[in-house]
Amino acid sequence: MSSSIAERIRKVQDSLPESVKLIAVSKKVSVAAMREAYDAGVRDFGESRIQEAASKIDALQDLSGITWHFIGHLQSNKAKQALSYFQWIHSVDSLKLAQRLNLLAQELAVDPFICLQVKILPDPDKSGWTIQQLLDDLTELDRCKNLQIQGLMTIPPLGLDSSEILQVFNRTQQLMAEIGDRNLSNIKINQLSMGMSGDYQLAIECGATMIRLGTILFGERSV
Repeated sequence: MSSSIAERIRKVQDSLPESVKLIAVSKKVSVAAMREAYDAGVRDFGESRIQEAASKIDALQDLSGITWHFIGHLQSNKAKQALSYFQWIHSVDSLKLAQRLNLLAQELAVDPFICLQVKILPDPDKSGWTIQQLLDDLTELDRCKNLQIQGLMTIPPLGLDSSEILQVFNRTQQLMAEIGDRNLSNIKINQLSMGMSGDYQLAIECGATMIRLGTILFGERSV
């Protein structure tokens, strides 16, 4: 990529509806590059490893107004650290993890925003609820009063074509509506965290409110 980080960010931002929040996925991105993104207007950063994120959060303390989003697989033994550093956790993938976070949130006196990770299609490479599992667990999830459960997060399996990706995103939007019809007291799903660099435009077509972009903003990074 020959264009600057700022130019890439502005190009994406100019194409987004006002209803869509850009989360800059900064895994393996330098603090200097993150400062460039901040200067270009980014205020939401997504990280997927606690240790890497902690050092960046510390290094960027002088920047105001940043919201930190945890988007990686969260191990139960890292849940307390995640709550200490992140305002949003997009990757809550089981009832057990949600209940653990709920207890810790009370202990830490925080009220994190939560997305429930769902697998619309079978995918051995992803964690998360199946649709039926999530519907079955909603009553128990609704008892997690210390969590602000506001979103669904999904990642389509690799290798799908555009029409198949659209089906995944559309089904996630339908699931949001189905959950809303349950009239739960604590769970109010109004956010859809879906869409990455290769498919975010399709996600927006299907109602995404948060897109998680890394490569298209920062370029390729080592795995």
